[in-house]
Amino acid sequence: MARHVAIVGAGVIGLSCAYYALKRGWQVTVIERNPELRDGCSFGNAGMIVPSHFVPLAAPGMVALGLKWMWNPESPFYIKPRLDLSLLSWAYRFWRSSTKAHVDRSAPLIRDLSFASRQCFNDLETSGLSFGLKQDGLLMLCRTAAGLDEETHSAARAASLGIPAEVLDPSGLAKLDPNVMTSAIGGVWYPKDCHLSPQRYVTELQSAIRKEGGDLRWETSIHGWRKEAGKIRAAQTSIGDINADEFVLCGGSWSPEIAQPLNLGLPMQAGKGYSLTLSQPRQMPSLCSIFTEARIAVTPMGDQLRFGGTMELCGINETINQRRVNGIIRAIPDYYPEFQAGDFESITPWHGLRPCSPDGLPYIGRTRRWDNLVIASGHAMMGLSLAPITGQIVSEVLCGERSDFHSTLLSPDRFG
Repeated sequence: MARHVAIVGAGVIGLSCAYYALKRGWQVTVIERNPELRDGCSFGNAGMIVPSHFVPLAAPGMVALGLKWMWNPESPFYIKPRLDLSLLSWAYRFWRSSTKAHVDRSAPLIRDLSFASRQCFNDLETSGLSFGLKQDGLLMLCRTAAGLDEETHSAARAASLGIPAEVLDPSGLAKLDPNVMTSAIGGVWYPKDCHLSPQRYVTELQSAIRKEGGDLRWETSIHGWRKEAGKIRAAQTSIGDINADEFVLCGGSWSPEIAQPLNLGLPMQAGKGYSLTLSQPRQMPSLCSIFTEARIAVTPMGDQLRFGGTMELCGINETINQRRVNGIIRAIPDYYPEFQAGDFESITPWHGLRPCSPDGLPYIGRTRRWDNLVIASGHAMMGLSLAPITGQIVSEVLCGERSDFHSTLLSPDRFG
């Protein structure tokens, strides 16, 4: 009889873990607090697969930049002022992690995870899943000389890590993507980056999981755990106990709350992001792009165009801050002059909470506190990009194999 794994969370990470576990012969139950038709963090994101993003969120200069931005309610980064010990502890750890040494240790690992995940996406499409994978690369668009200089240095660092990158002037940008007019003075093209439709990816995984015999339990919340002798015996849920041999926690920004009865130290903050999707854009770029100074991602998805951005640390708070959304809208014509703020008047903003660890790296692996618990959370803005490789790693851990990506940098116990 197949061993049984219960996976908590049906976001992009949880579904990827479920898919790969089923492929390895596990009986799988996915537990999700939300209804099936929802619009969570896995649905409205930018849909980018980004080997170019090899620098973790915690990096030199980020603290100073965050302090500068946080006083502007329309800036790319904002911390809602509040007396919160978990936020203060997270911020201290973030500051401690924002060093060159941390980046030097982390960049090769992030690179390898990203390229492995890119290959997984290719393999999934070859196997019959269809989610609009486009392998045309990504443009980092710069409006200022300082921004272009910074991206040029990043391109050189990327090349040293084996990540192809090409610095372009305005004519180079126009040649690469002639379908859209841009005010950028230059940019960097990362040809190995890709994009897809995140909603299609999630829908395809759900269908594949059902086809393989997986059990998706929607509208099922966890309120405790039944434990015995260093093992979890059951998840205590709103529909009764769910017993399993192994448990995988993929609860996104809710992971610390779910794990609290297990006495796990998983420092994490929810980083709210927003996106707006135009169904009839004035121009349709052929490549996905990032407006570097404004920190806005732009992704063509079929006949729609999505703009997304901001990092708002405000706790588990799902209200929409319209000033944050306005910051995105105001910045778009600075890069795409054909677009106007009025184009977005009738668009309902989407929002999602990204799970952010203090060092900018995800938690992937077993925790020493419980013999049969695996953590897969804390991916921040890399959730979709690293989803399939995370699922593959978790399946290897469940099967007692040593993953090629076994690293203390990913350990769920690294903060105690």
